[in-house]
Amino acid sequence: MTVISKENSFGAWAFLIGVVLAVLIGIGTSSLIPIDSIIKHSPQIYAVLVILGILVGFSIKAERKDAQTFLYTGAILVIISKFGMDSVTGSLIGIGVGGLVSSIFGALLTLFVPATIIVALKTVFSIARI
Repeated sequence: MTVISKENSFGAWAFLIGVVLAVLIGIGTSSLIPIDSIIKHSPQIYAVLVILGILVGFSIKAERKDAQTFLYTGAILVIISKFGMDSVTGSLIGIGVGGLVSSIFGALLTLFVPATIIVALKTVFSIARI
């Protein structure tokens, strides 16, 4: 039986909800499967993703190894998502899913960028303590 830490439970749930929401938003705002209500309210929905990213960033403890792991994976996800948005659109445009994949990557960037920035800042400040 594994013991689950209650202190990171909120961050884990916020992260899971954010990823699921980012994928749904990406699907709903793509030109392949447009959902009018998501397109109409996309600024508000993207704001929710940013807020979830901020909550995830603040829930990661900067003094732990979790912060280092999160920064590595978060930076990789941000870089891959940004480059993926550009390259996937061009390579998958022939089969019609380039816009869909690009839209999902954009929504994931909206979630991961604030979280990664906050964890990075918290880590820098924890290292700089005298």
